[in-house]
Amino acid sequence: MKITGKGLFRFTMMFLGVFPLLVGFSACERDPGPVSPDPPVDTVKFVRLLEKQTLKSRILNRDIAYAVLLPKEYDSLHTNYPVVYLLHGFGDDETAWYKYGLIPYYSDANATVPMIYVMPQGFNSYWVNKFNGNFPYMDMFVKELVPTIDSLFRTIKDPQQRAVMGYSMGGYGALILPAKNPDVFKTGVVLSMSFRTDQQYMNESQDGWNSQWGSIFGGVGTTGTARLTDYFKANSPFYFFKNPGDKSLNGQNYFFDCGDDEESLSETSDALHDMLRELNIKHEYRVKNGAHSWDYWHKALPEALKYISSAVQNISYPADPAAVNPGAAVPAERTYTEQLEGSELTFSVTVPSSYLSDTNHYALILALHERKEANQNQESQQLISLLNTQMNSGKIPASLVVEIPLQTVPITAVSLRQIISQVRAKYRTLADRRHTILLGNSQAGLRVYQFMPDCSDLINACLLFDANIPEDAASASTDLSYYLDICDKGLNYKGYHSLYISLRQNQVNHEYRVRQGTPLHESFLNGVDESAAYMKTHLKN
Repeated sequence: MKITGKGLFRFTMMFLGVFPLLVGFSACERDPGPVSPDPPVDTVKFVRLLEKQTLKSRILNRDIAYAVLLPKEYDSLHTNYPVVYLLHGFGDDETAWYKYGLIPYYSDANATVPMIYVMPQGFNSYWVNKFNGNFPYMDMFVKELVPTIDSLFRTIKDPQQRAVMGYSMGGYGALILPAKNPDVFKTGVVLSMSFRTDQQYMNESQDGWNSQWGSIFGGVGTTGTARLTDYFKANSPFYFFKNPGDKSLNGQNYFFDCGDDEESLSETSDALHDMLRELNIKHEYRVKNGAHSWDYWHKALPEALKYISSAVQNISYPADPAAVNPGAAVPAERTYTEQLEGSELTFSVTVPSSYLSDTNHYALILALHERKEANQNQESQQLISLLNTQMNSGKIPASLVVEIPLQTVPITAVSLRQIISQVRAKYRTLADRRHTILLGNSQAGLRVYQFMPDCSDLINACLLFDANIPEDAASASTDLSYYLDICDKGLNYKGYHSLYISLRQNQVNHEYRVRQGTPLHESFLNGVDESAAYMKTHLKN
C-alpha cells in the first residue's frame, strides 16, 4: 500500500545554528540565513514520527531504542493524549510498526480519537522478565519506559488512557502487560498471539523449545510436563485467568484477533477464546482469512484501532456490527413454491433474473433456514434478496436458490436428496456436486452438519452459521469443504472449536470465521454476505 505525504512526514530537522529546544522531543528546520535563537514561526516544521529515540535503562543496564508517532494535532492543539504502546514480533525491532505496519496511515484512517503511539525495542524478550532475573524487561517497561514517555510527551497519565497492541510475540506482550499491570494499562489488543497451550509446549521440538521458550520461562533441556514450570504457569493465560482475584481479572479490555491459516497459533487463540467464554471473562474475538503476516494484521488494524478508541474513551464497544442491507425484494414471479413429491415438506425455488430469458443451466444454492415464528416471511425474503443482490453485483455466480425452512415436517438426509433430485429434474441446473452448496443457520445448521458427509456425492461445500452443532463436533471427510462462521458471543463456541480442530487435524478443506456480534438473524445475513468469496469458489468448481 502506498502512503502519501498527508499521513507521513519524513522526519529530519536541520539547524544552521543552535537554539534552545522548546520541548525535549521536537526540533526545527530553518531556511538558510543568519543564525537566530528565534526563527520565524513559518519556518518551523512539525515532526510526527520521531525515530531513533533512546532510553538509558538502569534496570537493564543498556540503551533501549524506541520510536514515537504523534497525532497530527499535537503541535496545534496543545492538549494531552492517550498512549498506545505498539509491540513487535520475535526477531523484529522498533521500526517494524512504521516500516511494515504502516501505522501512520492506519491510525489516521481508523482511530476515532487522536493518540500517541510508542514503539519500543523488545528484543526477543516476550515482553516479560526472564525467569532467572537476568533480563527483567517488563520491569523496565513499566518502571522506566512508561514514566519516560509521560515525562517527555503530553500524555494522559491514567491506565484507562493506555493501551498495548502487538503482533505475534508482541501479541503475547499485549496480553501479558495489561494482565500483570492493570494499574498501568487498561487495554490489550492481541494480534496472532505467539503462545502455546500446555500440549503444544510439550510437543515443541527440543531446539525450538530451548531457544525460544525455555530460555524465557525456564526448563531448557527438559521434555514433557517438566517444561510446564511454575514461572511458565504464572505467565500463561491458560492458568492465571482461572485464578479468582487474579490481577488479569481487574476489568481490563481484551481484544483477540488471529488468522484461520496460522500453523498452530489459531488453535491456541481459539482454545483461549473457548476458555474465556467458559469463565465468562469479557473479551472480543475475531478470526478472519489469513496467516502470520502483515497482510493479515493490516486487515485487523481498522477494527483494532476503533476498539482502542472506544476503550480510551471508556465507551462500551458495540455488541453487534451494522446490519447488511439485503437489497431489493426479488419479484414474486421469480419464486416458485414447491412440495416434495409424496411428502408434506415444502420449499421454494428462486431463479436468477436471467433465467427467464435464456436457456443456460445454473449452479444450486440450498439454504436450510431457521426463521423466527413472527418474522418468517420477512426473514425468507431477506435471505433470498441478499443472495440475489450478491448475484447482481457479481460476488457470486447466478444460481438457483432453494430455501428449505425448518417446519413441522422434519427434513432428513433422504428428503434432502429427494429435493435436490426433484429440483434438478424440473429446473435447469448444473447437475453435479461441483456447482452445489448447502448452508444452514442455528438449528438448521445442525441439520446441515448431520447430513454431511452422507450427501457429499451431491454437494461440494457446506456453510454453517452459528449452527447448533454438538460440543464434540468432528469431521474426517476430505470430500467436502466446510465454512464455519460464528459470532464471538455465539452459544456454540465449544462445538465450533472442536470441529475446527478436527478439520485441521484431518486436513479437511475449510475456512473459519469468528465475527463481532450475537447470534441474531441479522448476524446470519452478515455472515452470508461475508462468505460470498467462498461461495463463489464452490459454485464454480
